[in-house]
Amino acid sequence: MGYEVPILPDSAPFNGAERAWLNGWIAAYFAVGTAVPPAVSPVEEFPWHDMTLPLEERLLLADGRPLPRRLMAAMAQQDCGQCGYLCQSYAEAITNGTEPSLARCVPGGKATARALKELMETAPAPTAPVKPALAPAPAAVTPTVSARVSARLESAHRLNREGSAKDTRHVTFDIAETGLSYEVGDSLAVHAANCPEIVAAIIDCLKSRAEDEVDCPDGTRRTLHDALSLVCDIARPSDDAIEVLASRAPQADESNRLQALAEGYPGAAPEEADLLDLLLAFPSARPPVQELVLALGVLQPRLYSIASSLKQERDAVHLTVSAVRWQRRGRLRTGVASVFLAERAAPGAAVPVYVQQAHGFRLPADGDAPIIMIGPGTGVAPFRAFLQERRAIGAKGRNWLFFGDQHRASDFLYEEELTGYHRGGLLTHLDIAFSRDQAERIYVQQRMRESAAELWAWIQDGAHIFVCGAVTMAKDVDAALAAIIARQGAMGMGAAKSRLAELARAQRYLKDVY
Repeated sequence: MGYEVPILPDSAPFNGAERAWLNGWIAAYFAVGTAVPPAVSPVEEFPWHDMTLPLEERLLLADGRPLPRRLMAAMAQQDCGQCGYLCQSYAEAITNGTEPSLARCVPGGKATARALKELMETAPAPTAPVKPALAPAPAAVTPTVSARVSARLESAHRLNREGSAKDTRHVTFDIAETGLSYEVGDSLAVHAANCPEIVAAIIDCLKSRAEDEVDCPDGTRRTLHDALSLVCDIARPSDDAIEVLASRAPQADESNRLQALAEGYPGAAPEEADLLDLLLAFPSARPPVQELVLALGVLQPRLYSIASSLKQERDAVHLTVSAVRWQRRGRLRTGVASVFLAERAAPGAAVPVYVQQAHGFRLPADGDAPIIMIGPGTGVAPFRAFLQERRAIGAKGRNWLFFGDQHRASDFLYEEELTGYHRGGLLTHLDIAFSRDQAERIYVQQRMRESAAELWAWIQDGAHIFVCGAVTMAKDVDAALAAIIARQGAMGMGAAKSRLAELARAQRYLKDVY
């Protein structure tokens, strides 16, 4: 007599690889009538794998675990892939000795590098790679990246209107001749050049010549100008570079303060000092240029969520970039990549880029599934791509966007496009919150609470929830969602948080935060 082999539903608390493996075993069981289940280790939990937790709390949660897990807890927990790994695989590569660098975690910065260094100081010799928590291992343990190519910058026009305190750019690259391809949810990695004025000032402080050749930390040999412009991280000098400065400073006070800075003591040097700050603050610290250059970290690419769908924007990739500028110690500071794209790279310039595939941040395969998108500010970028994609493929699922910024008159990014989607029915709901248009600060989480009953109904109806934006915003949204689920679902906060965790495991609650 025929029968259907049961399968685990998408809502089961397993990731895709685990669910596929278990479904395969169930199918084999029914095929032979009886089977002895293989020995399967319990799925390992990573309670520290939460980017909203402070570093100290993450390390406490991993205390007593094997070294790879403690190293993993020191990472920024964003699984952003800028280091070339995920948080877990980067930690395991360090443990088994295949990755020597402790400074690859860009969002974790120096705090992560120092925590890794402290953990490794008491670590045993490199071990064999850690076995996966559930066999077989997932097909991919690191994000997939495309080959680096040169894409032509078409434009970087300002999205904010007159009177805005912000400078947000819509950046467009022509990729027709590059061979690049991408899916919505992916990111574009941009290899930007450091500010030329800062590079020139550093060379002047070192009393060197721009055309002198040096060996670089990436293994290449270049002129000093190109090394400091294209290869070296001069915005966040590594602890190794600071130790080189300390060792070559003949003035004892300067040497001691630099050494204290390298070891992480607060107040030892100017706050958030870049290399130029250090050279100006410690004039006796003038090491051999070659020694200093090799001690600097490698300038890492900056990742930006792609704001377009190839199904609509053929041969192009769009980004939504906030140009970062601030004043410190009498100097104008700028974001390395954001201001490079906004100001320094001229239209037509060839910019080195590559595509990094999303780690789970994907539209549901079922086009009929409803989606809830929460993306204030530049966090709207991937959701613009989601909407373009769903329109292009004729997906019937309902779409709900929460967007916010400072002022509606000047900061409603993509206003015409988004309101057009709403009028046309592609966006079922468009809820907006502009924090500074009234005395009371209003953010997207308040709009969520105002629509709590319908939000809960969408979640009950299988909606996938996506959040994109700053870590602090994501933490507030997480708290708002838990409160909504608790109240609307008539359950305690503990049960509501468990429900959110279940949605995350089922790939129905996904974050892309920075």
